[in-house]
Amino acid sequence: MRYFIKLAYNGSLYHGWQYQPNALSIQETMNKAISTLLNSEISIMGAGRTDTGVHAKTMYAHFDFDTFFDIPSLVHKLNSFLPKDIAVHDIITVANEAHARFDASKRTYEYHINTFKDPFLQEQSWYFHQKLDIELMNEAAMLLFNHHDFQCFSKVNTDVNTFDCTIFEAGWKQNNNKLIFTISANRFLRNMVRSIVGTLLNVGLHKITLDDFNTIIVYKNRDKAGFSVPAHGLYLTEIEYDYL
Repeated sequence: MRYFIKLAYNGSLYHGWQYQPNALSIQETMNKAISTLLNSEISIMGAGRTDTGVHAKTMYAHFDFDTFFDIPSLVHKLNSFLPKDIAVHDIITVANEAHARFDASKRTYEYHINTFKDPFLQEQSWYFHQKLDIELMNEAAMLLFNHHDFQCFSKVNTDVNTFDCTIFEAGWKQNNNKLIFTISANRFLRNMVRSIVGTLLNVGLHKITLDDFNTIIVYKNRDKAGFSVPAHGLYLTEIEYDYL
């Protein structure tokens, strides 16, 4: 039987989702917990790879197990067994060919900025105090819909077959001292969201124009795009599947 597991985590203490031999990851922590409780060697496959320090309000992963188990009981046991910065929300029975990574039709990220220094948001939001032109940043975000090739926002030397992504949503909202950028797409490149945010901030600081922003995308050169904002402000917030 194949199962999807829905979880959330604070990524501050982890070196990303993906298993690493010499660093603590979310995947390794989850593998150990499920394997211990099911008394079997379990390896889970995540819907994507979040980088070091990145958080997830929603992450899906799948695993296989042949023996029946009580799902609510396992969810409860996992939440008791796992560290306080990882929470399991649900376990769902799916078709044997279902795949947490390849079947995802839409992913959504948020980037959180606080414009007023708050010690309680130190690892959950990036403190950025400079004045920003939010309206202009939203105009620039709308230009993303005119493109599909986002090589300029991708980490260099990455092993992908295509830099094409379809953007479904992109925009900024401000609530007092909190500024949140939300972006949805069918897929994302490595470091893509953090690079987009850094480039949009340059628009908001009037360092580059809307035409400059558009040209950066067209020329596909990472060196022309903005800086990559810190990881601790980034959240994976939603993953959608046609059958869930």
